[in-house]
Amino acid sequence: MSNQPDNFDDNQSNNNAAVENNDAIDAFFSADNANNAQKTEFKAGFVAIVGRPNVGKSTLMNHMLGQKLSITSRKPQTTRHRIHGILSTDEMQAVFVDTPGIHQNEVRAINERMNKAAFSALVDVDLVLFVVDSDQWREDDLLTLQKLGETDLTVVLVINKADTIKDKGAILPLIETFSDSFDFADIVPVSALKNQNLDRLEEVIASHLPVAEPIFDTEQITDRSERFLASEIIREKIMRSAGDEVPYDLTVQIDEFKDEPAHLDPKTGRPRKAMTFIDATIFVERSGQKAIVIGEKGQRIKQVGIDARRDMEQLFDKKVMLTLWVKVKRGWSDDERALNSLGY
Repeated sequence: MSNQPDNFDDNQSNNNAAVENNDAIDAFFSADNANNAQKTEFKAGFVAIVGRPNVGKSTLMNHMLGQKLSITSRKPQTTRHRIHGILSTDEMQAVFVDTPGIHQNEVRAINERMNKAAFSALVDVDLVLFVVDSDQWREDDLLTLQKLGETDLTVVLVINKADTIKDKGAILPLIETFSDSFDFADIVPVSALKNQNLDRLEEVIASHLPVAEPIFDTEQITDRSERFLASEIIREKIMRSAGDEVPYDLTVQIDEFKDEPAHLDPKTGRPRKAMTFIDATIFVERSGQKAIVIGEKGQRIKQVGIDARRDMEQLFDKKVMLTLWVKVKRGWSDDERALNSLGY
């Protein structure tokens, strides 16, 4: 005859259930701890994008972000300012610094300032993307590489426009040449324009960033103001509209940037949508340049306004009323005071 109580089986079942329950709780919190450990491995840092003019730096940043922030055109030295674009994923936050193209000839004050802006971007960054064309080294490439050699920064070589190489085997000797010239942390061929191999580049960037908390809000895509972005959009549309006719010596100043909330029109009593009013002045150096920008019967400046407003509304996600003026400001690109007043 057993000495065990009648409810022994029930008690044993309850004990087993309790153990299983505790195991499940432990597993839950262990998983949570694992997730927390994984979160502490989040990577974040600043990534400078450098290279000679017109090599595709701005296009690369725009396509990495999936959002157009830095203006592009066929003309060299389109980018004049350092522009921060912020890429946030579940694993990392890369703050890209798109820089003006580094070039040999510092003819005017603005050229000198652009070179200084590019070189100063190398201060306090965690990683450098050195962007070159897929065809060959050029003199300005060597200048950039020389400057990088004076630092102890981690440098990734990005061979852009790799899609233009018909014989893919031809890129291997090019990579070997690049490798012999500098101790690159990685070499990644890409096509920024066609979004080719950008996922691989993103992985490489993440592998070289330090473990850190996000630097900016993960919803933020840039640290630049809407006023700045508006001026750059206008400048791009002029350069694209006029092609080789357009003078390089032009800049855009935002005179007014005013947000008006949705309201009832006091005169008609009808509801009016929220609207941003932007007044901008385009400065050129000579009266002949002013005529080029305005175009015959004002058609060019009108189209520039239409195209710029469309891009602004898409980027800012709000209605925009844009007014453009064109004025002559002689010698502004070689005048230190003028450059200061225009934000260079």
